[in-house]
Amino acid sequence: MKNRKMLAAVFGMIAFLAPLTAGAKDWTHVKVGIEGAFPPWNLMDSSGKLAGFEVDLINDLCKRAKVDCELIAGEWNAMIPSLNAGKFDLVMTLGINEKRKQVVDFTVPYASGVASFLLVKDGSVSPLPMTGERLNLNDKAKADPVMAEIGKALKGKTVGVVQSTSQEQLINSYFGSDVTVRAYKNSGERDLDLKAGRIDAGFDSGVYETSVLAKPGNDDLMMSGPLVKGAMLATEVALGMRKGETDLKAKFDDAIKQAAKDGTIKQLSEKWSKIDLTPTFEAN
Repeated sequence: MKNRKMLAAVFGMIAFLAPLTAGAKDWTHVKVGIEGAFPPWNLMDSSGKLAGFEVDLINDLCKRAKVDCELIAGEWNAMIPSLNAGKFDLVMTLGINEKRKQVVDFTVPYASGVASFLLVKDGSVSPLPMTGERLNLNDKAKADPVMAEIGKALKGKTVGVVQSTSQEQLINSYFGSDVTVRAYKNSGERDLDLKAGRIDAGFDSGVYETSVLAKPGNDDLMMSGPLVKGAMLATEVALGMRKGETDLKAKFDDAIKQAAKDGTIKQLSEKWSKIDLTPTFEAN
């Protein structure tokens, strides 16, 4: 009887632990969703292969995490639904904000950026205040008067953004009642409409805009207004993952901190954007 009770207890413990064991993953192979249309963060090169800052970086991070990573290109607005449906295990270029925290988990940030406006020189919008200066929107005493002035300059205009981005959220939040917000699948389509005069301004990642201005044929474009972060802007950029994938998060948190500490993020971001995007966390 005693042995039977012991066996019953053992089998009971096995039954209790089985769901935990079944749910564990060794993460030897990881599928990474990436847009491939947001230079210099990510792009398709002339041979049709993924390239850019994030491609170089994820290759480095996967080696550090000791996993085989498969990069899969896809449309930006489908990234989070595809992640939660299991098509990807990680998504790149995902800025951290409270709205996204409700549906996905994040690694520590691997890049820290800003956002700004893109205008046509001598176009329908006059140069905006604080051009090239950093502005934290959480410092409301300083930021609110500047944003109010920008709102006056944009009133009645059409502003182009990429759909499902924090830049779209910001323009709607600050100026939505006074401007027409036009959302695009990607930044390139928006830029074509800006140059053609079909919209009056764009709002996007400052790193992206810097890369655009460096390309031939874009001499008629300019960045204007402050380099902003804070509020709902997702300028701290991380890898997104499904809720509860703690083992995967730990692997890549450690890899990102290593890459920040040894200067790899600095070297790769300056190679692709001329800007040091090393994140603001303490790299231990």
